[in-house]
Amino acid sequence: QLQLVETGGGSVQTGGSLRLSCTASGDTPIYNSMAWFRRAPGQEREGVAYVDSAGNVIYADSVKGRFAISREDAKSTVYLQMNNLKPEDTAMYYCAADFKGGRWTDEMRYTSWGQGTQVTVSS
Repeated sequence: QLQLVETGGGSVQTGGSLRLSCTASGDTPIYNSMAWFRRAPGQEREGVAYVDSAGNVIYADSVKGRFAISREDAKSTVYLQMNNLKPEDTAMYYCAADFKGGRWTDEMRYTSWGQGTQVTVSS
């Protein structure tokens, strides 16, 4: 099982940008699919972006054109570049790994999770 640590959260105004990082450590390399999820207060955790081992990416409709996921396997790190942030992007953001196949948005399909990093966007 991987240990995941997210960094890069913070508070920004509408239209601002943040870059989240998720660094993995442990016995298993991260040559697997990884994803970013988020949970807003009072809501369920939702998938935001996904990248597989070949670099193919998928995004939630709500972030298409604004967010970009990428990976740097040499550093065991996955990034989430977030541009043109909106108040509705306010949430705790989580990195997920050890994907077992199926729907990428199904959080039950991941067995490794980070502790989360808070993103707050003010209007």
